Amino acid sequence: MDFNVKRLAADAGTFLSRAVQFTEEKLGQAEKTELDAHLENLLAKAECTRHWTEKIMKQTEILLQPNPNVRIEEFLYEKLEKKAPTRMNNNEQLGEYMIDSGNEFGPGTAYGNALTKCGETQKQIGIAEREFIQSSAINFLTPFRNFLEGDFKTISKERKLLQNKRLDLDAAKTRLKKARAAEARAAAEQEVRIAQSEFDRQGEITRLLLEGIGSTHAHHLRCLNDFVEAQTTYYAQCYQYMVDLQKQLGSFPTTLTSNNNQNSSSSAQSTSDPSIPVSSSLPTPANSIVTSGFSELRASCGTRKARVLYDYDAADSSELSLLADEVIIVYSVPGMDTDWLMGERGTQKGRVPITYLELLN
Repeated sequence: MDFNVKRLAADAGTFLSRAVQFTEEKLGQAEKTELDAHLENLLAKAECTRHWTEKIMKQTEILLQPNPNVRIEEFLYEKLEKKAPTRMNNNEQLGEYMIDSGNEFGPGTAYGNALTKCGETQKQIGIAEREFIQSSAINFLTPFRNFLEGDFKTISKERKLLQNKRLDLDAAKTRLKKARAAEARAAAEQEVRIAQSEFDRQGEITRLLLEGIGSTHAHHLRCLNDFVEAQTTYYAQCYQYMVDLQKQLGSFPTTLTSNNNQNSSSSAQSTSDPSIPVSSSLPTPANSIVTSGFSELRASCGTRKARVLYDYDAADSSELSLLADEVIIVYSVPGMDTDWLMGERGTQKGRVPITYLELLN
């Protein structure tokens, strides 16, 4: 117990001495030992690394999980060392709704089938997003967090010890200047030598730790490459999924859209002059003429030239890709669906949807 009291008194005396030295330095009443320029540069580099690592890590967390409530929940589960409950992300949820609605409208209908295909694609994107988040968390966020919670905490601890050793050294130098008696001066000189030795030793320890920041940058560079690679893979997957979906949707009949456009055009014409009866003034709808032309072509078993109205990407090898405004040869094949014709462009041939064509005289 007696030893503990003496130790406590010694620690209190050291703390008081450091506080006095620090205060006098701030007031300009005491000299301060400056660190060498190399060590100061290393300290500045370490602080800069900490600052930007924190910012990049926090913003990446926001990118991967925009919902702050979910981030807080995941943080609490992590601290409690428990596994967070698995929940569907936004793309997976949207895909689920689309598939359910497609089943409700009927997978045999064009709209129901399109909804189902869109929903399946959204769920694929959701799975890809989940894999991207998991990869980024392991290969990018975790190393950044380990640096802040491990290496930089050690650096901060040793840096604080270096500051304390410097205060002890400067306090000893101040006592040496104030010493008058030979015996007191000799004791003060011994104290300065000990404080200087401890300060130099702590300075070397701190320097070795700070020089490791270069290795940290090299490690973070590898993590950054992993993050970019994960992003590239994720966006490439999403792009491919959407291209495939676009091709599937492009093969669906678009007569509903054509009818809607026709109805809108008819409405606009009928409202332009309400005094003229619609039945007597309006011409036969263009869509009826086009349908009649295709029916005649199928009945004659001949060939006709047709202008392409819109770009079309073939869904498979049996179809022919089209470019808007190009002219191709079209004809019917027995047993072919009424919404399709065979198209030829030079040596290329394949099925083409009639809704993308305009027959030429």
